[in-house]
Amino acid sequence: MTDKIIVAGVPVDTRHWIGGERVASADTFTDVSPIDGSVLGEIARGTATEAAAAVAAARAAFPAWAATSRAERARVLHAVADGVEKRLEDLAQVETADNGALLRSHRRGVMPRVAHNFRFFADWLLKLDHEDFETRGHTNHVSWDPAGPCVLITPWNAPLMLATWKVAPALAAGNTVVLKPAEWSPLTASLLADIAAEAGLPAGVLNVVQGYGSEIGDTLTSHPDVRRISFTGSVPTARRIAASAAAHLTPLSLELGGKSPLLVFADADLDLAVDLAVEQYDNAGQVCLAATRLLVEEPVAEEFTRRFVQKATALRQGDPRDEDTDIGPTVHPRQLEKIDGFVRRALAAGARAVVGGHLADGRYYAPTLLTDVAQDAEIVQEEVFGPVLTLQTFRTEEEAVRLANDTRFGLAATVVTGDPGRASRVTARLVAGTVWVNCFFVRDLQAPFGGARQSGVGREGGTWSFDFYCDVKNTVTAPKGWKDHG
Repeated sequence: MTDKIIVAGVPVDTRHWIGGERVASADTFTDVSPIDGSVLGEIARGTATEAAAAVAAARAAFPAWAATSRAERARVLHAVADGVEKRLEDLAQVETADNGALLRSHRRGVMPRVAHNFRFFADWLLKLDHEDFETRGHTNHVSWDPAGPCVLITPWNAPLMLATWKVAPALAAGNTVVLKPAEWSPLTASLLADIAAEAGLPAGVLNVVQGYGSEIGDTLTSHPDVRRISFTGSVPTARRIAASAAAHLTPLSLELGGKSPLLVFADADLDLAVDLAVEQYDNAGQVCLAATRLLVEEPVAEEFTRRFVQKATALRQGDPRDEDTDIGPTVHPRQLEKIDGFVRRALAAGARAVVGGHLADGRYYAPTLLTDVAQDAEIVQEEVFGPVLTLQTFRTEEEAVRLANDTRFGLAATVVTGDPGRASRVTARLVAGTVWVNCFFVRDLQAPFGGARQSGVGREGGTWSFDFYCDVKNTVTAPKGWKDHG
């Protein structure tokens, strides 16, 4: 096995990062680019041995990092952000090669957001406070104590950004981290380890183990020394993690699937509504928050559909490194097969493809809009995680809310209306962790993020992140009983 591979001209170490050192494994797995199917390299495949070593390194590094002052932890996190910005082009190029998302998006939005994740939580740490309050003359003081080693398991659709949503607050809180990236897109996590080391993050504070399967996952999530587990991914995997963590009652934060609705009322700005609907094809539909169920009020449904088809068919699908490309490839052949299976079954059940409905060339799936779908249909109820939308109509506000809430998920929702009163009424009744009104994907790190129902457990962002990654302690002090130490 070669220790380093060259991806888009960038050297990437294929070994784990444990205790401040590169560690090889006896076995490897093949990392393939979704752009053209080319092999990027053989990646060290971790087992229980590497997983346990990473937790041990995190445990050993925890006392010193937890005792490090807030100011110093913040300084190091800002240094990591500096390193991300310095290597922004490298990170963008490698991530595009690895997961197929648009290079222009990585350059302009995603990688700058990675740096922002570290800066935000560094700054939030310095102002994290709770005003003391009194109870019958006794003083209550709330503090956030570092919890210990954290296992962070991240997905393949936005690998580095979603990883650093977790890594940054966990480190800011004074914890140590074992990061396990998705096996379909592991490369930028390795680069992050290099950047963190160069920024002065002490050995063992951040560890990266690569691999897949039950052996490495179960070792990490059932380990008695792990104090927090944060996972973004599918509901079935979350169930396995929860069962594994139950042995030690390890606290979990789970951000899971979505089947989010986009409600378009007859009083909406239709151009805005269509723009927001077509935006759901971003990242080839591989976005957990995507509003994949279009619910349109009957009087405007025909005109909405006409405008949507015109705009959607103008999208350019192709090489994500091309500046003019709007939609890149699907991340992996297995995911492509899954998407196609959903659509084929929907068409066989009577759905109609107004747009797309088929595989495109290579590893691409054509942007798809299906109509004539029943509310209880698989394509309406289950997360596809690809560029596939459904369109249903409604007649009343009551029906719109009922259809919107009628899945097992509750991650997000989008409402498009020209009536602020209606917006207020509808959003109050929607089951979702995030609701956007006349906009989409406006995300502020100080706001809570998470899902309802089977879309997740817990909230992260701002103080909510520190509430999760810390043991929140209240100290109650009596007004008397002090001895004179003068």
